[in-house]
Amino acid sequence: MVNNDERLFAAGIYVLSIFFPVIAPLVIWLIKKDESSFIDYHGREYFNFLISYTVYLFVAGISTIILIGFVLLPVIGLMLIVFTIIAAIKAYEGNQYRFPLIFRLIK
Repeated sequence: MVNNDERLFAAGIYVLSIFFPVIAPLVIWLIKKDESSFIDYHGREYFNFLISYTVYLFVAGISTIILIGFVLLPVIGLMLIVFTIIAAIKAYEGNQYRFPLIFRLIK
């Protein structure tokens, strides 16, 4: 069973990532990952998400040369916001959320 503090810190990883995309989630994850497997899971999942969507944004940025990127960039941006909100809600509910379309580099 996941307690309230763990749910709050896991949701905080996602909520704070909106304002501080790397630093805030990294601090929470590094401090709390040894205390809670739930927070460790959400920290790993968030950073896999961040790495994957950074790659997607980079490729979309380059593909603006052939005009496809102008469509891809807003779609990827919208996906970033929607998936972050869904993950924060799922974490606060005490559920593990797996982001779609990400590379799971951090295991």
